[in-house]
Amino acid sequence: MSVSKNTANKDVALSDRFMRTICAQLSENKRVWRTLPIWGRIHIDRPLPFLCVYRRPRKGFDTATDRLVTGESSYIIASGVPKFQAGLEELVRTVAQTLGDQFGAFLILELWAGKTMDDDASSPPANLKPNFRVFAPKHAELGAFTETFSRALTRIRVAKQPAEVKVVRGKRWHPARFSPLLSDSAVDQLGCSVFGLEIRPIYLNPANGGTYPLLMRELRRGLSRALRMAIFDFARTKTTHQPKHFHSLGRRAVVKAVWEVDRQLAEVSDSFDLLFQATPSNAEHAWDEFQKHDFDRTPLFHYRPLPMDPVLLKRRLFLTPINRVDDQALWHLFREKQDELDRKITMLLDINTRRFVHGSVLVFGRVEDDLMRLAKQLLDRLPPRTRDDSGSGYLDASTFARKARAEIAYYRKRWADLNASVQVRDDFVRGLMVSQGSLLVGKQVCIPTARAEALLQHEVGTHVLTYYNGCAQPLRLLRSGLAGYEALQEGLAVLAEYLVGGLNRPRLRLLAARVLAVRNLVDGASFVDTFRELTQTHRFDRRTAFTVTLRVYRGGGLTKDALYLRGLSRMFQYLREDNPLDPLFIGKIDARHIPLIQELRWRKVLKPAPLVPKYLSRPAVVARLGALREGMTVLDLIERKST
Repeated sequence: MSVSKNTANKDVALSDRFMRTICAQLSENKRVWRTLPIWGRIHIDRPLPFLCVYRRPRKGFDTATDRLVTGESSYIIASGVPKFQAGLEELVRTVAQTLGDQFGAFLILELWAGKTMDDDASSPPANLKPNFRVFAPKHAELGAFTETFSRALTRIRVAKQPAEVKVVRGKRWHPARFSPLLSDSAVDQLGCSVFGLEIRPIYLNPANGGTYPLLMRELRRGLSRALRMAIFDFARTKTTHQPKHFHSLGRRAVVKAVWEVDRQLAEVSDSFDLLFQATPSNAEHAWDEFQKHDFDRTPLFHYRPLPMDPVLLKRRLFLTPINRVDDQALWHLFREKQDELDRKITMLLDINTRRFVHGSVLVFGRVEDDLMRLAKQLLDRLPPRTRDDSGSGYLDASTFARKARAEIAYYRKRWADLNASVQVRDDFVRGLMVSQGSLLVGKQVCIPTARAEALLQHEVGTHVLTYYNGCAQPLRLLRSGLAGYEALQEGLAVLAEYLVGGLNRPRLRLLAARVLAVRNLVDGASFVDTFRELTQTHRFDRRTAFTVTLRVYRGGGLTKDALYLRGLSRMFQYLREDNPLDPLFIGKIDARHIPLIQELRWRKVLKPAPLVPKYLSRPAVVARLGALREGMTVLDLIERKST
């Protein structure tokens, strides 16, 4: 279709208006996030020394390649229709000149899709192998960038297949079907660097032009990392912009869809407490009945009625629009949480049935052989009777609650928004539990004075603290808990017990007994069988053995109690590898999330945590941390005094 001269002039005039506005915004260090009239959009999160560009094909279908740039902090998506070429060239020139003057150099990288899969003679899985061609100039001074970029691309894995990368050196840095974004003279005049990246579209379905969404997600994540690593090298060596980490080049601005998804997932997560619902309401009566029948009959446990409809919860869960989240790091965290919540809601439906334990294994895992060996070594080497908890008296529920309130008051002075409460509960008799940031204390709890400080740091210094550090973040899920957060939480909490000198031998035996009970549960042993093994083989007193067995067999079988010893062992390994502790307190996270959390911190999506455990500044704690970093293991605790 022909375009009249008046129409063409109108398009140019609109572009001129945009040029002036965009130039002014960039000069004032403002974000540029505009829809371009008719033919695309520009997003520049903040002034940065690079620009990614994608031009949509003039014909054919490609519904997904533009998404490879939309997760970046500086990009333009435009139409490849010739009538828009002049406006696009002027826009790219304006951005390159404005930011090039600011940073001393500027990089333009155009991305496009190469040969489609239906043109490929190879068959699956070979045709799913990621393939890239880097079109690079012959300039020797850009050889280091080219090498960094190609090396970063080779690290990409999609469907467990490594990427193939080829570097093509020459004058062309744009798709063959399009004219260059800038003429050679314009590139020379601006003094900018130009590169092209051709991507094999393994994410496109050749039958209908649709997208393979999981392949696309995997490729986007790897490509984004490679782009940032290469641009980081360019910025550090060629520009005045000196980022401290390649992730700091990522997007800081977060779209509204992120906050909406986070809110909906957090509301579903906060609407139920699986552990509370799966804990018997008649534990004391069950103990009395168990004694009455000579410890030979599995107790009958009663559970609280569900205050919510799990089916409606699942409906809310899957109406959450996670696919609207363009940020790959956040999408990954949200998708994992959605899957875990789905499994936990199913567990609510299965409480007090045989199906409950199967859901528990999916959520909390089973006991690995290495963990079982560690538990048996602890049980064999630690004596069943010690004086570690005796001689110093005991604290009742009200006394311990007063100490917990004083501990919370300490943290409230450092962050006024902390409003945790301590509740002595009639329906929660002998335990301690943090729920929604508040500490619940069973009314009949009896705590050895020698263990009080350790338990305070376990419950308040870890669970309450990470909940409120999560509250300080823009992501609500950091207070509710990311998927699988329990293992790291309990590992941190037990580590705190050790660091303050309260992880004594009875406590270690108890953690080992929980692992043994979980293994027995999964292997099919009955409540009575596990109770007898704990009392007769490992010589636990009957009340302790009953409590351990109840915790593991509650709800139909809860494997969570293996997390305490597993988490402690992993924390020891984490510290042996000289990893920092501070990222672990930012909220309720799992160890596998640390790289994503660090990325979000570099991008300033997350804030510094307001609270730090007060015990970390104690000289004795610093000394114990040093011993852990030097290679100490859990078994070494048997030989060392913990006080």
